[in-house]
Amino acid sequence: MMKYQTFNTCLLALSLGFSVLCNKAFAQKMGKDNNHYDVAAFVWPSYCPDDRSKIFWPDGIGEWQTVISNKPKFEGHEQPRYPLWGYINEADPYVAEMEINAAADHGVNVFIFDWYWYDGMPFLEGQLNDGYLKAKNNDRVKFYLMWANHNVTMTWDKRNAGKPNDALVWKGDVNREEFEVVCHRVIEKYFSHPSYYQIDGKPSFMIYDLNTLIRGLGGVKQTKDALGWFRAETKKAGFPGLDLQLTLRKSDQGVTGIAGDNLGTQTDVIRELGFDAVTHYQIVHFLGMGVNRDYELIMQDVVKEWKAVDAEYDIPYYAHVSVGWDNNPRFKMKRPGIVKNNTPENFEKALRMSKDYVDAHPGQAPLITVNSWNEWTETSYLMPCTMYGYGYLEAVKRVFVGSDK
Repeated sequence: MMKYQTFNTCLLALSLGFSVLCNKAFAQKMGKDNNHYDVAAFVWPSYCPDDRSKIFWPDGIGEWQTVISNKPKFEGHEQPRYPLWGYINEADPYVAEMEINAAADHGVNVFIFDWYWYDGMPFLEGQLNDGYLKAKNNDRVKFYLMWANHNVTMTWDKRNAGKPNDALVWKGDVNREEFEVVCHRVIEKYFSHPSYYQIDGKPSFMIYDLNTLIRGLGGVKQTKDALGWFRAETKKAGFPGLDLQLTLRKSDQGVTGIAGDNLGTQTDVIRELGFDAVTHYQIVHFLGMGVNRDYELIMQDVVKEWKAVDAEYDIPYYAHVSVGWDNNPRFKMKRPGIVKNNTPENFEKALRMSKDYVDAHPGQAPLITVNSWNEWTETSYLMPCTMYGYGYLEAVKRVFVGSDK
């Protein structure tokens, strides 16, 4: 009997071992192993010279012009926040190398560049093209694009931001002909780069504003056809497909698209258009910030939203964490609705929640999106600052680098 039990015990051990190996192989196939997480920080590429951006920041140094003039607007206001590295030109490859090393050393291994297209041409590509892509170490941090296809008003211009009826500067929507120009540029210029982020060999590409996309292309049917064409062109370029992502708004928000017509729920339209995954860009997009709120209380609502979205969609949701929110630096007058108490310690707690979410979803890419690398004028950044030093980056490191060693 003892020999029989010993034999059964060995079989059980072998079975469990085989199961662990199979599960590990599956996780690795999906892009995740026990020690790997893709922490992807959005990048706002405005902190460099750009001739077209002088309409908002005439000094020629990008939005640093706004950061420099930042002041507290009320008692207890945790401003100003200034960059510890100074007012660097992020379109300089030597600066980019420094940023890449700092990000990679602390566990940020993906940059999602906000990418713009207005009036038939790209906008704010300098940091990506002249900084990151020319950096000798860009293999340390992968990148992909989030097409920020929203309208532009004078909100970026502190001299005029907040005035009634902000003048429209550029429209974010494009028709089918221009959409194809955009897609060809993205495929030919970026997808083939060895550091471009992929999921299952498919280059990832994110779209910011669903309503604007549909409005420009003429409807849901036309948008579905255009996205299908984009996928086909990506395959023609030698890839197995396209990983098409979308940033969400509130989970129960409808899609208005064409002339304000209700085209259905966000969920129904996303399913019809065949997106591969969803995430968020900023917590204010689904929580709102009508009053000043504590970061730890906000994160309770954020986690509820993760669960709601996860239950609502049959495609992956990539957990999103924002460092904070306070867009007072962009305005002369006091702006309501800010995140309070978003210390590095509380941000670390939020990151651990996102890590738990990834661990609970082993069948999808281990991707977490973070707002952001450098949103100084919205007070949601990872870069070292005069208030917390490297605190936010050290929080990332403790969770995603130190936790598994």
